[in-house]
Amino acid sequence: MRSPKLAALELKRFGRGKLPRAAIVAIVLLPLLYGALYLWSFWDPYGQLDRVPVALVNDDKGATADGEELSAGDDIVKGLRDSEVFAWHEVSSAEARKGVEDGTYYLSLTMPEDFSARIASSSGASPETGALKVETNDANNYIVGQVSRTVFSEVRTAASTKASRSFLDRIFISFSDIHDRTAEAAKGADDLKGGIGDAKKGSADLADGLKSAKDNSSKLSRGLTKLNKGASDLESGTRSISEGTQTLADKVNGIAGDVRPYLKDNGKTIGSTARLVADGSGALRTQLDTLVKAAPGTASLAQTSSGELKRIHTEQCTKADAADPALCPALERAATTASDVAKVAADVNTLVTDNRGDLKKLDGHLADLQEKAADLAERAPNLDEDLESAVTRINTLNSGAKKAAAGADALHTGLANAASGSVDLDTGVGKLRTGANDLDGGIFKLVDGSAQLAGGLNEGVAKIPDYDEQDRNARTEVMADPVKLASSSLHQAPNYGTGFAPYFIPLSLWVGAMVAYMIIQPLNRRALAAGASAWRIALAGWLPVVAIGLVQVAALMSVLHFGLGLKTAHGAATVGFLALVIGCFAAIIQWLNARFGAAGRILVLAVLMLQLTSAGGTYPVQTSPGFFNAIHPFLPMSYVVEALRRLITGGGLAPVWQATAVLLAFTAAALALTALSARQKQVWTLDRLHPELSL
Repeated sequence: MRSPKLAALELKRFGRGKLPRAAIVAIVLLPLLYGALYLWSFWDPYGQLDRVPVALVNDDKGATADGEELSAGDDIVKGLRDSEVFAWHEVSSAEARKGVEDGTYYLSLTMPEDFSARIASSSGASPETGALKVETNDANNYIVGQVSRTVFSEVRTAASTKASRSFLDRIFISFSDIHDRTAEAAKGADDLKGGIGDAKKGSADLADGLKSAKDNSSKLSRGLTKLNKGASDLESGTRSISEGTQTLADKVNGIAGDVRPYLKDNGKTIGSTARLVADGSGALRTQLDTLVKAAPGTASLAQTSSGELKRIHTEQCTKADAADPALCPALERAATTASDVAKVAADVNTLVTDNRGDLKKLDGHLADLQEKAADLAERAPNLDEDLESAVTRINTLNSGAKKAAAGADALHTGLANAASGSVDLDTGVGKLRTGANDLDGGIFKLVDGSAQLAGGLNEGVAKIPDYDEQDRNARTEVMADPVKLASSSLHQAPNYGTGFAPYFIPLSLWVGAMVAYMIIQPLNRRALAAGASAWRIALAGWLPVVAIGLVQVAALMSVLHFGLGLKTAHGAATVGFLALVIGCFAAIIQWLNARFGAAGRILVLAVLMLQLTSAGGTYPVQTSPGFFNAIHPFLPMSYVVEALRRLITGGGLAPVWQATAVLLAFTAAALALTALSARQKQVWTLDRLHPELSL
């Protein structure tokens, strides 16, 4: 008979009566007591802290800080009530002490009467720290005391932060006051610096101006000296000019008296003659132009005509059959004359060509003569008047020359005096320049000092912070609580029960398999009696418990998921892995019972205890004594707990695959040992017939 059929027959015998059926149901539901019931009892304890009664005592009398009322105790009480961390009960100090002692309150928190006064002292001459008093009683509950330390540490931090913010805010306000006063001083220094700078610029400008004045006064002195010499020369020159113009005026006036009557009586005759000269010059220019233009053509025509007459003479007179011999002499003379004319025309053309430049100059002279003769012809009637006007102008020139001579004399005298004064001016400006340089040097030092003062004050203003209300609030918040814990969880468990599920689930499955082997034989007796193979016997005793275990897994995970709300990151993988877990646990428990008999049940319980204490299900295994650290890697539940954490809360699945390999190895090894025990059980001995201990 095959192992599955033997396993089915083993399970069928529990359906023959009410008690066996009840036993199977009890075994199936037993893991719920360890898994579901335990987890339910502390599924989310931190979410229920508002049910824990705690005494709250506020003896604070308040205080005054910088004219403002400070009630730190009332602020903390309000904050605690708003937080709803515990079930707060405001009572007196005596009631709180009595309640903590008799268990009415798990702990008490007291704000002493000088709490606000101590906090306000931070701005005074003798600052003191305020103290919150916490009283616990571990006889009531140790865990609540541990939780309260964490909660009240946060309360203390919040109170300290608020006190620090108030103190720092006053410091920042003081900084702003100092900044404003320093800024005013810096502005005054800047104004002083600006005024001194202007004075420095003025002194520098004065020194530069006096330097330029000194240079210019020296130049002026030298220039006036030169001008004085020039004025002397000018005086001599103008005197000579005046004497010359006087001589010219005397001569012109004498000649004009003789010439003017002739010009007045013969003006028309002079005009006609001048017009005749102008017209003759124009005609000559025209003939000359015609000669220049016609000479080349005339020479060529004369040469042509001469040639034709010679040809006619030859044709008519040298042949025997001449037409009219009487004409030949005349033709000969005409040919000779034409030849002479051609030579003359050629000579004229050569003359014109060779003397073209002279002819052009001649034309220019004739044009100038024509223009001047025409002008004289036009002005001839008025020559006497023009002469009178010229004489008048010469007399005026003579009068002006006399005045210029007198002015040059006066200028020479004035420049002589100015040259003497410029020497004195140059000496005085030199002394002023020396004084201005001394003044500029002193103001330069004053400018440096004022610049350093203004720079230092402005630098101080830049370094002294000036915060507005928003900036003060931001900075006081940071400085009052400069370090914050930025905690994050890669795969956060939503509650306490989810975090402990990887520990209690394998515990419940181990107990379920352990109890199952209390009613199911680890080695099938029918198979042993029939002499079946050792492996078939082992599998026949293992499969029924595995089947029950799978039902246990289904029931447990259903209650955890639908009843308590357990959320798993890998639901199907979690169920599949638990099927492997139940197979491994069943194989180990089967071997311990098969090999050691009644004592094996005690060993099963002992192995469970070792696994629970070394699996690291509550605290990290590193916090346990060295013995538990040593056995941790050699027990299957260590790997099961780690794998379930990844399957339930998430994360890398490497521990899952490692646990799978370990569980398969444990399962195979346990089944092999069970088969070995089955082979040994097929031989009956006195110890088997009469065991020393039976359970």
